[in-house]
Parts: sequence; structure tokens; C-alpha cells
Amino acid sequence: MRLLLMIGWLLMIQCPKQAAQEVPADVMKNVYEQVKTPHKFGVVFQHPDTTKMMDSPTIFRWNNAWYMTYIIFDGRGYETWLATSEDLLSWSSKGRILSFTDTGWDAHQKAGYLGLIDNNWNGTYAPQAFNGRYWMSYLGGSTKGYEAGQLGIGIATAKDPVQLTDWNRLPHPVLSAADKDARWYDNHTIFKSTILADPDKRRGYPFLLFYNAMGDTAKYESIAVAGSTDLQNWTRIGNGPIITRGVEGSICGDAQVMKMGNLYVLFYFGAFWPDRPAAFERFACSYDLEHWTEWTGPSLVEPSASYDSSFAHKPMVINWNNTVYHFYNAVGTEGRVIALATSKKLR
Repeated sequence: MRLLLMIGWLLMIQCPKQAAQEVPADVMKNVYEQVKTPHKFGVVFQHPDTTKMMDSPTIFRWNNAWYMTYIIFDGRGYETWLATSEDLLSWSSKGRILSFTDTGWDAHQKAGYLGLIDNNWNGTYAPQAFNGRYWMSYLGGSTKGYEAGQLGIGIATAKDPVQLTDWNRLPHPVLSAADKDARWYDNHTIFKSTILADPDKRRGYPFLLFYNAMGDTAKYESIAVAGSTDLQNWTRIGNGPIITRGVEGSICGDAQVMKMGNLYVLFYFGAFWPDRPAAFERFACSYDLEHWTEWTGPSLVEPSASYDSSFAHKPMVINWNNTVYHFYNAVGTEGRVIALATSKKLR
């Protein structure tokens, strides 16, 4: 019986109705059952100096070990660091990979997110190289403070994805609110991004950039998409965001896109929605990376413990050895830290 149910589930996600754009409710429910993480493991990574705030984990596997790029805010701005783990539960910092500089468009803000990670749900989680290098997009800016000034997206590369010296950066932002083709939803500032390989070119490009941004008149954060053929020149796709609430002050952000068969699952966080917790984790699904159906059921993660009492947000979801690990940024009694929820009890 269990085998028949699994076969039915695979058929549903791989054989949508012809020309269908909306993902059926039963498929959405099955995805929820696959990705839900009801067991909070707790804080797994905290900076020794609690005045420094940790944020935005991006996790990948390399040479039989786990690594995490994460960012630190210390009052001046963001820098990007690298950590490692053998079991996804205990993490130790290795050092900086994107540091402050004295000059440049990104002098005071360099918040990096490793791209081109194998995003198959049962995949390797290893980063893929392009033109002999590994690629990272980052939030950059020249103004001191917490996400201050007009931010944009930069690109950095390295020959080794676990390189512990500063990655090489392009000298200019690849996507900015000041661009001539900036849209109504991203012409004020641009925040976090993630690079996805799409060899099928479902949106017309072999590489896609999912990012959240705010407009001058659209005073809320939404998730939008850009495309590229070379990872250095990016073009906005479509005339609007793919995920948004459209409510002033609300946030939809920090997309992570995974693939289950022919179905794409986009994890993201919501914040400052009416009648919801301050910040919490959601997902949406798509067959074509263009039309997205949002999950309307229970949150994947939301505030419920002392260490995430204020915010539980910014997802990184890993499916490994039949266990789902949902890393997120927690804000509460322990400061701003990295916490974990799982599909099974691990303690």
C-alpha cells in the first residue's frame, strides 16, 4: 500500500494536467507532508561575541563534509563567513570569505549566499562550477548600518567553494535599484538573492536569480526573478514579482528553490503579515518556475521557543538520510542565531 501511495505521489508531481498553472491542493498537501519539520532541535550555531548577529545560513556539502556560508552584522554592516560540520548539528567557524573594504560600491555590506547548489530534493547538495569557478551572489552596499542605504546584488567567485580567503568580486553590482530597467517592485532597494541553474531554460535562461526587493511606491518586499547566460549580466524577468503580499510593510523574502521530480518547491519567509506571527516560514510550488501556488496551511516554522520568540525566518532546508533539516535565523533570548527544526526527533 505504501509503495502504491508513493507511486501515485510521483505521478502527481511529474504529470500535471496539460496547460495547468496551479498546483492541485492534494499535491500541495503531499509536499507539506514531505517537508514539514515539527521538532525544534534548538540553537545550533551562535557567535561567541553575542553583540554580533548571525544571519542567513546557506548549507552545502563538499568532500564528505557540510559547510555553511553565513553572515555577521557587527554594527558597521555585513560580512560573510564560512563554517563547517560533520553532522549538520555541531558547527564551527572557519573564517571570513567576504570582508569589509575601505572603498567601493560594497565597502560596508557584503552578505553572501553561495549559488548553483544541487537543488534536487534527494540530491548531493554540492555546489556546481561554471567556467571553472564557484559563484556567490551577495547583498552589497556602501552605507554603514543595518541594511542601510540603497543595496544591490554583487557577484563573487572562487576556484574552491571552501576557499578561506576573500572571494574575487565583480567591480560593480549586477542588479541595482538604480538600473534603467528597474521595476516598480525593485526600484528602491534589493536584498537577499540565490542563484539557481535551470538547464531546461524554463524562463528563457540557463541561470536564474531569485531575489527579494522593495519599490519606491510598493513599500513591501516581494520575491522576483532575473535571468542570465553567463552569471555576470542579468535581465529582470516578467513585469511583477512571483511571490508577494502587496501589503505595506509586509515581507516575502529569502527564497530557496528545491526540485521534487518536475515540481519546484520555493521555501521563503513571511513577516509582518496581518494576523500572523512577526516572522515565519512558508513555501510555494510551481511546475514552470513562473506560476506559483502558495501553501495556505500551517507554517513550516514559526516562533514558539524562547530563542525564536521574536523571529523564526530565512530558511535553508536540507533532506538528508531520510531526515529533513530546516535551518533558520532565530531571534529571541539568545540573540540573533542559527536554529534548527527537523522532521524527526534527534535528541
